[in-house]
Formats: sequence, C-alpha cells, structure tokens
Amino acid sequence: MHVPDSYVYVTEEGVTRHYADGSVEALAWEDVVEVRVAAETEAEILYILLDRDGEGCVVPRSATDATFLARLRYLPDFDLERLHVAAATARDSAIVVWRSPEPPSSLPDLEYD
Repeated sequence: MHVPDSYVYVTEEGVTRHYADGSVEALAWEDVVEVRVAAETEAEILYILLDRDGEGCVVPRSATDATFLARLRYLPDFDLERLHVAAATARDSAIVVWRSPEPPSSLPDLEYD
C-alpha cells in the first residue's frame, strides 16, 4: 500500500499541505500573489502558490481535486487555460501562470539591473 508523503487541504480560507515528517505549509487565498507551475517528474506537476514575502505552499497535482482548481478561478483574472497549457509543457523551470494585479512589494527572486 502506498502512503502519500503529504496531504493537501483546500478550504475557502486557503491551502494547507501536511508532510509525512509533520511539517506544514499553509497559505491563505487572500495572501496569494503568484501561482507557478513546475514539473517535479514527468508524471508529477507541482502548483506553487506564493505570498508577497516569497513564502508559499507547494501543491502536487496528484494531491489536488476539482475544489483546488475551482478555487484558483476566484483569483482576479485567473486563466485556467493558461494553467493547463503550463502544466502540459512544464519542464525543469517554474512557469508563472498568474500574478496578482495589485502591485506587489518586490519579490525576493526578482533581479534588478
């Protein structure tokens, strides 16, 4: 019997991922400013939700259900089609599929020339 290494709970308030080692990642929907898609393996796609501080919650597609995708659609101007295309083409690098229309404070991974 395969025991998943994590469980993901999606609520109206946010997303929580519980890992097998007891650690937890949680992010409230109202704090999400960016959604990325990355491929962990050919079979496993990861959805990465980030807040203004670059902290986030990594959600494996295998742990999601229709509730998760339905909830993403509530993000302003979220494009579900873009998410599906990114999931189909994701390789090693993460693809940003949505960014909050509100001007975010500088995200730590951006480099300024």
